Amino acid sequence: MKNITKLWIILSVSLIALISQFIFDNAFVARFIISTVGILVSISMFIGMVKTLKSGKYGVDLLAITAIIATLIVGEYWASLVVLIMLVGGDSLEDYAAGKANKDLKALLDNSPDHAHRIENGKITDINSNQVKIGDILVVKPGELVPVDSQIIEGAGLVNESSLTGESKPIEKKVNDMVMSGTLNGDSLIKVKALKLAQNSQYQKLVNLVKQAEKAPSNFVRMADRYALPFTIVAYLIAGLAWFISKDPVRFAEVLVVASPCPLILAAPVAMVAGMSRASRAGIIVKSGNVLEKLATAKTIAFDKTGTITKGNLKVNKIVSLDSHYSSTDILKLVMSAEQNSNHILARSVMECAKQRKINPLKISNLKESVGNGIQGKYQNQLIKVGKLSYVKSDCDPSQRVDATCVYISIDNKLIGYITFEDEIRPEAISTMRSLKKLNINNLEMLTGDKKTIAAHIAQEAGITKVKAELLPADKINVIKTTPANLRPVVMVGDGINDAPALTTADVGIAMGAHGATAASETADIVILKDDLSKVSHSIKIARDTMKISKQSVLIGIIICVGLMLIASTGILPAIFGALCQEIVDTVSILWSLKARG
Repeated sequence: MKNITKLWIILSVSLIALISQFIFDNAFVARFIISTVGILVSISMFIGMVKTLKSGKYGVDLLAITAIIATLIVGEYWASLVVLIMLVGGDSLEDYAAGKANKDLKALLDNSPDHAHRIENGKITDINSNQVKIGDILVVKPGELVPVDSQIIEGAGLVNESSLTGESKPIEKKVNDMVMSGTLNGDSLIKVKALKLAQNSQYQKLVNLVKQAEKAPSNFVRMADRYALPFTIVAYLIAGLAWFISKDPVRFAEVLVVASPCPLILAAPVAMVAGMSRASRAGIIVKSGNVLEKLATAKTIAFDKTGTITKGNLKVNKIVSLDSHYSSTDILKLVMSAEQNSNHILARSVMECAKQRKINPLKISNLKESVGNGIQGKYQNQLIKVGKLSYVKSDCDPSQRVDATCVYISIDNKLIGYITFEDEIRPEAISTMRSLKKLNINNLEMLTGDKKTIAAHIAQEAGITKVKAELLPADKINVIKTTPANLRPVVMVGDGINDAPALTTADVGIAMGAHGATAASETADIVILKDDLSKVSHSIKIARDTMKISKQSVLIGIIICVGLMLIASTGILPAIFGALCQEIVDTVSILWSLKARG
């Protein structure tokens, strides 16, 4: 039964009891009705308490049960009714607060693209987005959501990606550009080719992450329960002493009715959901409150290099000629002519450089690619090879090897030059490292499979002092596992498939960009939707704010409760007014918890 339904039932019973006593002057019926409801609720709570104890946890239901029974025994049945209303009302208020705090997450579910316009035999047919097949040609009209991850084949315009990345500025898209599901088309009609099914598209991945975040329980609730045992002992001690000194059992009931357990029950989870909502609005999906708890106390952050500290887009750095007959432009022209049809990342970088320099390709025949090594072809009856040194020159001298990411070129087995590449550091990387150090996280590491010299250069530029390079995925896992206890929790930040094992091993795994590698996003505890490294320090700030507010709300509620118990122990606070004071405690705790949302 939902809490709001319980509340309405108890309010209806209250109305009947009020009519019975104050209109028909029948106190017996009023007392009987209230006592019956109180006993039934107490039994229900007792069963729940037993289940809680069996699961190895300790809750605070015992206080509430004792307060209800004690007030019924001493004849303060109206106070018992108020306690019932406050307990169920507090649960209903929790539902409302959690719903309000979770509003931003649920907005994603409500805005899921659910239809598409498919072109079949020259006609446009409206279908459900789940019916779209890979390769289908779709029309996306102005102001509509893109139904599945697609590629534009006709048309151009602005696309709003704020639902996925948090970036409010529309992005200009043209033919051959990718458009992600859930993004909003601007004022131009576009035709797209479906690249993925709806369930595998970007927006649905995000929805699944949100569902995980909603379902995952927060471990901090158990932390709050740790306060329950001493709080219960203090409450019984004050109530027992008040009874012993006054010799009046009513005093025992008066103390217990103000021993509200609501700050322990409500405050922490409401703050956690509020913090997760705040993170969501910033483009950071946190999968559970437990993750926020760990992130708030992080002492070590390890970063992958490529695609995390750097942009992951290699650009041409140097073009070196080793033969006086060929200029650097000749080297670039020969390499781009051989690589113009290759999909390799270095080939794309070469083509981009040649395009910027307005260099036209030469006609090279008999092109043949050796996967993982390079490509060869014929130019003016000469054999041209482009790729690894060992591939382009059969009798290569190891001293000719360049300590950088590069491609070599040879003509008839003579090495004539090479092109080196560099990965650009993210513009926000340096400021992110500074922000983390301001948060007193000084143990920053780079874990990469790249060469030591390259990794050291990037790390120094970013402001990272500890570098471990030339690591396989298993090596990264070992580094994380062997981190000393005084430097934990460990946070791992990565973006690629090879980072997935390390993200899982770390105390907290953060994946850069939900539109990146699926494996990284699914194994991570946190997914940063916008391709922005500064969100790492922002997420830690949110986690610390959330934990601070969560603990504050619990302690504020406990302090108010203890103060009210001491006042009630003197006998100046009647049981019914003490019960009403519970609402003050509940309201203050929950409102304070909701601060974590803003």
